[in-house]
Amino acid sequence: MQQLQQAAQKQAGIDRKLDELLALLADSEIDSVTARHIEQRLNQALQKKVSYKKQLNAFMQINTAESVDRTELLDEFSVLLASHQVDTRMSKKYLKGERLARFFLIIISLVLIVLGFAMIVMPAPPYFEMFTIFYFNIQDGITLMDLISLLIILSGIYLLVRCIYKPLKTA
Repeated sequence: MQQLQQAAQKQAGIDRKLDELLALLADSEIDSVTARHIEQRLNQALQKKVSYKKQLNAFMQINTAESVDRTELLDEFSVLLASHQVDTRMSKKYLKGERLARFFLIIISLVLIVLGFAMIVMPAPPYFEMFTIFYFNIQDGITLMDLISLLIILSGIYLLVRCIYKPLKTA
């Protein structure tokens, strides 16, 4: 919701500045050379504003099927590089986002693992103690709380492994 409001505010700001520019151009006397120069600058600014994600998405669509020849992949990649201007700033921004997402996923998985172990070690409330699944002796056994804790630990381990070892994209 807040992003929509910020986008609307940015659009309103752009509209306001464009109206100011149009008013200034209407009040001033400019020749055709100056008008052409202003038009070129405006067109260049609008062309640079193409989202880096849209440009990088084209590279993710490369067909990597095993039946495709390497030379065809290289040709497709060279065409994409020629048609999409990707610079180091865009690639660094994309990689920074990927690393940040991976870092937070690692933190979340570690928190889940620690939470699961803490739930096993800490004493459970009495209403969980009455649901003992398997008894070792009369006073001890595997409870429902232990199974829930084990599920939390396993989900944390799964997220950690999934985050550390990036899955291969086959399609």
